[in-house]
Amino acid sequence: MSKEIIIMIIGMAIVTYIPRMLPFVMFRGKELPPFLQGVLKNVPYATLGALIFPAILFIQEDIWYGIIGAAAAFIAAFLGANVIIVVIGSISVLTLYSYFF
Repeated sequence: MSKEIIIMIIGMAIVTYIPRMLPFVMFRGKELPPFLQGVLKNVPYATLGALIFPAILFIQEDIWYGIIGAAAAFIAAFLGANVIIVVIGSISVLTLYSYFF
């Protein structure tokens, strides 16, 4: 590996580490207000929804692939299935859909 690549990898590691480390250093020993804790607990779900939902609606081939796949995944997840089962179930439903339609 060249020296430039190693320096670039080290730089990316530092830039990635700093935003993860700063909250721990800044808020060590401090309790956040309950409202802020509630807001922060919902951030992962909101982010995941913002990433997945447009992909469901803007699928290029057939919008029903996205809708049926999302519905199958939602139902399986709602029933308490493991993540792997949700993914495999959604893939199976879409395979059957593409086979028959």
